[in-house]
Amino acid sequence: MSQKDQRTTHFGYQQVDVDEKASRVAHVFDSVASRYDVMNDLMSFGIHRLWKRLTIERAGVRPGHSVLDIAGGTGDLTLKFSRLVGPRGRVVLADINDSMLNVGRDKLIDQGVSGNVEYVQANAETLPFPDNTFDCITIAFGLRNVTDKDAALRSMTRVLKPGGRVLVLEFSKPSNPLLSKAYDDYSFHLLPRMGQMVAGDADSYRYLAESIRMHPDQKTLKEMMENAGLERVEYTNLTGGIVALHRGIKL
Repeated sequence: MSQKDQRTTHFGYQQVDVDEKASRVAHVFDSVASRYDVMNDLMSFGIHRLWKRLTIERAGVRPGHSVLDIAGGTGDLTLKFSRLVGPRGRVVLADINDSMLNVGRDKLIDQGVSGNVEYVQANAETLPFPDNTFDCITIAFGLRNVTDKDAALRSMTRVLKPGGRVLVLEFSKPSNPLLSKAYDDYSFHLLPRMGQMVAGDADSYRYLAESIRMHPDQKTLKEMMENAGLERVEYTNLTGGIVALHRGIKL
C-alpha cells in the first residue's frame, strides 16, 4: 500500500495527517535554513563532505550530462556537478522548500556558479519534468522527509534516461549494536542541544533525529528502489552504516 493511501503518516515519532506532513517539514527547514551548513559540519564533524564526495564519484557524471539534484538544499552536490557537466551540461537544483532553495541559490552565485544551473521548487513525488530527461538523479539527506517515498522513487525513475543512475544518500541503520547505542545517545541528547545553541531551535533537530530512526533500513530501501523500476540496485554502508549510499540504474 502506498503511504498516500493511508490517512496518517509519521512526522518523526508523531502520527500526523498525510496532508499535514509537508507543511510541518517545511516549517522545520524554514527554521534551520540559514544555519544549515554550519550545523551539518558540527553534526557530522565534517564527515558529510566525504559522504558527498563518494556520491559524486559513484554518480559517473561527465561533460554534457543533465543532472537533477533533488532536495539539493544549499547546493553542495550541485556545485560539484556544475563543474563536471561543463557549459554544455545542465544541473537542476530542486527543493520543495523555498527557504532552502534561496539559500542554495545565494551560495552558488557567491561561488561564481551560473549558466548551467537551474533552480526549481518541486515536490519529489511529482517531479515537473518530462520522461527520460536526466542522466543522473541524486537525493542527499532528503528522502526521509518525503511523505510518500515510493511515489518519489517512481517519479525519479520516470524522469531518468535509460542507462541513467539514481543515487540516494541517506542516514540509515548502524550495523554494530554498540555504535547504534552511542549514535542514539548522541542524536537524542547532544544533537538537540547543539541545535538550540547554534540555530536556536532544539525541536527541529529533535525531529531530524526521529526522522532518521523512522527511515527504512538499507535492505528495505533497496527493495523500494527495485519496486520503483530501478535495476542493479546496490548500497554501500558508510561510517558503520550510520549513512548508506544506494545506487540504481534504469535499463
